[in-house]
Amino acid sequence: MTNRVKEEKNCEERMLYVIRPVCAEPSKTKRLDQVLEFALEGIPYKKITTIEDFQNLKGKRLLFAVNLGESGINLEYYQYLKEMRLHPDLLKNCVGGLILDGSSELYTKSVARELVFAANQAGCTFPGRPLVEGTRVLFNFKVQAKNLNTDCFSAYLEASRILVHQIVNYEKKPVKEPKLLVLHASNHKTSNTMTLWNLVKESLEHCFIQEISLRNGAIQDCAGCPYTMCMHYSADSKCYYGGVVVEQVYPAISECDALVMLCPNYNDAVSANVSASINRLTALFRKQRFYEKKVFALIVSGYSGGDIVAQQLIGALNMNKSFTLPEKFCMLETANDPGSILQINGIAERAEAFAHHIQKCLCEKAT
Repeated sequence: MTNRVKEEKNCEERMLYVIRPVCAEPSKTKRLDQVLEFALEGIPYKKITTIEDFQNLKGKRLLFAVNLGESGINLEYYQYLKEMRLHPDLLKNCVGGLILDGSSELYTKSVARELVFAANQAGCTFPGRPLVEGTRVLFNFKVQAKNLNTDCFSAYLEASRILVHQIVNYEKKPVKEPKLLVLHASNHKTSNTMTLWNLVKESLEHCFIQEISLRNGAIQDCAGCPYTMCMHYSADSKCYYGGVVVEQVYPAISECDALVMLCPNYNDAVSANVSASINRLTALFRKQRFYEKKVFALIVSGYSGGDIVAQQLIGALNMNKSFTLPEKFCMLETANDPGSILQINGIAERAEAFAHHIQKCLCEKAT
């Protein structure tokens, strides 16, 4: 292969596909137009603006750029959402991120979680912190602007440029014998989620697995300590409230290659102790980022709503705490009575397939 051919191949591999659903009110696209012009400077890209062109994207690098307006609704966007939900391999081996620009203080985060979940289920990987959101007055950039000694719009521009480069430069780094940390707060004897995990675990090979139960005893939730106080404890990888989170979870998070969350659906949310442990990661997060670590999940609902729990994990661990979201990061099942998950047709085969999927995401080089 000649150098020229190699350069062309590398250029194509790094090509960014900007997915920009048409906004029915062009007057509201001006700010996002400015953001994209700044963020994409020097980056080879192709723009997709029609649903007909939203195909043949497997293995590509994607930037979703969506105007939401005041209502948080972009009707054209829903056509793309429909395609992703109906075609489970539409975005296989893709890497993505998103910029959402709204005309209110609401909806950007909820639309982002919905979009990332759908794209992830369609095969797209999202590096840590894949979302840049522009709310009406950009108040959400106040802290970043202060840190950069600039105004909120300039901070918005810079965050968007960083995201674009993050997508373009993302590389999968395989691990020969990955370390898995499994967090749960379930009863081993009665939990369908634990039963499902045991099925998955049976098919995991060449992995070091550490399980930590958050079930016994109350876990103090994050109380929002002053920044200087949190930083003081963070320097030693600690938190003021101590307990199992500091003694066991922090060291295990630091050592692991991937986090596996076992999440029964409690009122369309993760359990209280699991939620508290995620919130308490803030002190450790201030000391180290988790971009090199992946997150997986097993989610079992008694009736429905597993997608809501998955989106909660996406918001907390991928968008906030910077864990990478590998393609198809979660296994979703529905089971109510204790042990009933074993009666679901094909459950053993799906559990085995998900175990192999975890190993593929962690151990294999990108193709």
